[in-house]
Amino acid sequence: MADYGPATTDGSAVNGHQDPVHHITENERQIFQHLLRPDDSYDEHGVYWADMPLAKRVKFVGDYDNKEALRELKSIWSMLKVDPLSPISYYFRNMVIPGAGLGLEGYVLFSIGNIKPLFQAQGAFPTCWKLYQICSANWIAAVDYLEIIGIIFGQVLVGIIGDWLGRRWGLIQDAVIMLLGLIMLTAAWGVTQEAWVVLYAWCLFIYGIGVGGEYPMTATSGMENAVGSGKISTSEDRLHRGRKVTSAFLMQGWGQFFNQVILILLLIIFHHGRQVAALFLVRGNAPYSQVAVQWTYRVSFAIPAVGTLWLVYYRTWKMRSASKQLNAAKRKHNVTGYDTESLRLTFTYFGPRLIATAGGWFANDVFFYGNKLFQSEFITVIIGQTSSVMPNWLYNLVNVGVSLCGYYLASFLIDNKLYGRKNMQMVGFLMDFIFFVIPAFKYEYYTNLAGIHAFQAMYFLSSFFNQFGPNAVTFLVAAEVYPTPIRATAHGFSAAVGKMGALLAAVMYNYITTQQKFYIVPWFGLMGMLVTWLFLPDTTGLDLKEQERRWQFLRAGREADYHGIAVHPKHLSVWERWRGIGRYYDPDLDYKQKIEEMRSEWEANESRRHAEKIGEDDDVFEDGLYSSSVSTYFERTSQRHLVGSKEKYGVDDAGSSPERELK
Repeated sequence: MADYGPATTDGSAVNGHQDPVHHITENERQIFQHLLRPDDSYDEHGVYWADMPLAKRVKFVGDYDNKEALRELKSIWSMLKVDPLSPISYYFRNMVIPGAGLGLEGYVLFSIGNIKPLFQAQGAFPTCWKLYQICSANWIAAVDYLEIIGIIFGQVLVGIIGDWLGRRWGLIQDAVIMLLGLIMLTAAWGVTQEAWVVLYAWCLFIYGIGVGGEYPMTATSGMENAVGSGKISTSEDRLHRGRKVTSAFLMQGWGQFFNQVILILLLIIFHHGRQVAALFLVRGNAPYSQVAVQWTYRVSFAIPAVGTLWLVYYRTWKMRSASKQLNAAKRKHNVTGYDTESLRLTFTYFGPRLIATAGGWFANDVFFYGNKLFQSEFITVIIGQTSSVMPNWLYNLVNVGVSLCGYYLASFLIDNKLYGRKNMQMVGFLMDFIFFVIPAFKYEYYTNLAGIHAFQAMYFLSSFFNQFGPNAVTFLVAAEVYPTPIRATAHGFSAAVGKMGALLAAVMYNYITTQQKFYIVPWFGLMGMLVTWLFLPDTTGLDLKEQERRWQFLRAGREADYHGIAVHPKHLSVWERWRGIGRYYDPDLDYKQKIEEMRSEWEANESRRHAEKIGEDDDVFEDGLYSSSVSTYFERTSQRHLVGSKEKYGVDDAGSSPERELK
């Protein structure tokens, strides 16, 4: 599908042209069908997949998904035959590296919840971190608060910078700020333990600014790289855009996993003075020396600092074209700085979508961050009190493994047209609601021996459905449902509102009991499901460049003149359908309109070619849009070439042609 911008309203009387499908040969029809109605979204009759009857739709989607899976397996086999390690290299290049920033922030961000029990353990710093005898309880709590506030600040700030100065500069500054924060965290100390806590909290605030910026920058740059910078979108965009973005996002889960593994290994290494036992779990028992704790936590922060230094290098010298899509969108509207007009129009046309992406993220983060920041308390309910941090860490490692399964299943199914983004988020919210509300009202039973295994299963399943649901989907759709010029700002705003949910959890959890947490938290899952159902459009299978095409009409003040699939009821929210936006959808009129938009682009290019104004940097022909047959058709039917066409192609005065005519 091509992004040409607004043309005429009816596809017939454009610059004096007749019906664009009136004089078209079979070969030309097939070429236009390939360009404008690709076979991954349309059947042989040009019917869009969402317009098919249910049974036919299921068969069409299933058949094509099977065909695509077979193609990918053959591609992997071909890669293996050439180089057995090439699939791994491909995975690192396309999934690991784009998500490296999120992997590093996942490592550090969730280490806070892992390290806090170590600081509180016997022999370490319990008089400061647990008993509050020499440190202020408010500053201990501020460690969590300032971290989240820094993230919120970074999400809003870098989201604006990403749309103003470009994706590349946002990515670079994120990596630099995170590197600075990690160096400070590694070296932080004070003349008193309370002074150390104060500095530790502010270091997390600074690091949080970089972390916050990672969200809008990774989502927008990953999505725009998946789409490509040309005028014609690809099947990679339509079939695997969600997978590419969520595959980068799931690196956050791997960051958590490696953080937990490294902390366990470091504590075993530095916790000496205990007799060597057959099980390393015994060696990890308290009491811990302050030296061992200091080495464990400082080295655990120094390790990601090395990776973040590499990230600064990679983004500075290897991601020079990260802003290409944004720059193209700005050039189209002669915008050089921040596109304030697009911001205004986003609130006008997409305000309810902001409720969906921001409100859904808020509800999710009450679950997600509350679970991570206070996971040790939940696990204590399962395993009971212990003086060692090792049992908690090991249970948390299992929990992270379960979460990773959810991350990966989300990436595999998020582009499935029969399930997709919206259903995945709603089901995830619903399951989290169920798994939290059940133990809330039978807390005594599930925390006793008879029900403890069921409680453990529900805890792990809630982690699974959080990843295989709202945590993955909110990250994707907060960028996907908005236009390019304002995408990072909208994503950053949605993420910032989401982190207010995390802040709410961090504050609230300090003042309520574990059972009360189970009473309160489930209802956020129910709220998230309802907000998703009402306000979130389902962009699964929607050509992102078709959405950009609709934006050109909105930008030109011609909402009613757009008739494409971006206003198909399938891709609109319930709220948007209630408002009647879907009434503009007309596939036949849209098909004619897109041909005329292609004609306008072709004529403009021909004029520039003849004026010899096309430079080496122009991208008007980068997709090879104009095959000889398409160019011949436009030349034959163009008003400018009408006289020559009569002689060259035998078009008579009545406008008929001896060639085959297809309507």
